[in-house]
Amino acid sequence: MAQLPILTFPDPRLRTKARPVARVDDKVRQLIDDMLETMYAAPGIGLAASQVNVHRRIIVIDVSAEHDQPLVLVNPVIEVAEGMQEREEGCLSVPGFYETVERAERIRVRALNRDGEGFEKEADGLLALCIQHECDHLEGKLFVDYLSNLKRQRIRKKLAKLPKAS
Repeated sequence: MAQLPILTFPDPRLRTKARPVARVDDKVRQLIDDMLETMYAAPGIGLAASQVNVHRRIIVIDVSAEHDQPLVLVNPVIEVAEGMQEREEGCLSVPGFYETVERAERIRVRALNRDGEGFEKEADGLLALCIQHECDHLEGKLFVDYLSNLKRQRIRKKLAKLPKAS
């Protein structure tokens, strides 16, 4: 496994819409393993392939306290979204910034697992938020897009002043 570099806002590659995965094979499973290692090391609770400059519809999530319950979603589609919750969100691509965002409280998502088998999962609370956040990445959307233009510009300016990782 290998840790992958994470793109940071306002990198334009984060705006690329991800393509569906045609077949879950060993190459895709290796990417999933690398994404999990990257997410845990960051540390984070979710990571989309788009954030590591692989524009395929793959996300990994682990909201467990022990970080031992990884969830892999390949080609995820949110089929049901109900209720509303406001929670503070952060993002590995927008390091150090947390803002309140409104999202659905409960969702049902359909996807493939790491073996290419289809499944559906119902989620609420933090897991629902995380799935929605990561699915947004696959569409080229970031949590800062839910903020006012003023807040977004402030974040952009502060991140531009940080030293770039090589």
